[in-house]
Amino acid sequence: MAKKILVIEDDRDIREAIQYALEEGGYDVTTSEDSRILKSFSKIAPDMVLLDNWLTEWKSDVNGQQISRELKSNADTSHIPVIIISAVSNIKEIAEAGLADGYLHKPFDLEVLLALVKKHVGE
Repeated sequence: MAKKILVIEDDRDIREAIQYALEEGGYDVTTSEDSRILKSFSKIAPDMVLLDNWLTEWKSDVNGQQISRELKSNADTSHIPVIIISAVSNIKEIAEAGLADGYLHKPFDLEVLLALVKKHVGE
């Protein structure tokens, strides 16, 4: 059974490129442009989360670092790998503060993305 990857990215072009690469890599992908998808987190039951740090949110100023910290602080979701994606120069520090399992600096090569996903969930 294919591993499930949840991608939360507000840039449509990046989101679609990630989705395409992951699906071509054999993963089952669910995408969202904002964090509202987290209301369905248990139903989606992802094996991994790829998370943009700077989301254009519909009603709040939540960011990927905060979402990652919430997921990693919850006993039910702490085991799920979270990778934060961002173009900021201090992405490593942001990922560490968010308790994320890793980070990916934009722009990134899709092969690097696939290698990172494989490292954390296999397939």
